[in-house]
Amino acid sequence: MEDQIDVNELGENIVRTLKTIFDPEIPVDIYELGLIYDVFVNENYDVKILMTLTSPNCPVAETLPMEVKEKVSSINLVKDVEIELTFDPPWDKEMMSEEAKLELGML
Repeated sequence: MEDQIDVNELGENIVRTLKTIFDPEIPVDIYELGLIYDVFVNENYDVKILMTLTSPNCPVAETLPMEVKEKVSSINLVKDVEIELTFDPPWDKEMMSEEAKLELGML
């Protein structure tokens, strides 16, 4: 029988990976910045990530989603990764975690 991994555990691995990806203009990872709206993992270990950028004209609009896809794809057991970019709702600094706000001196 094949080793089964808990989907929640895989989700935690994905979040840990997302926390290694930084917005080049802000010294905070994209997860704490609130750029990741949702992470879905199905029973086939296909992953869908709903994310946004700090602005539609963000200089990393092309590269950041690709970096997310590549890094999450490299996680053991992940079969397929789909990135969906959305600007609804538009990102604002209220979406940042307390940790990110503290890091940027906003608290």
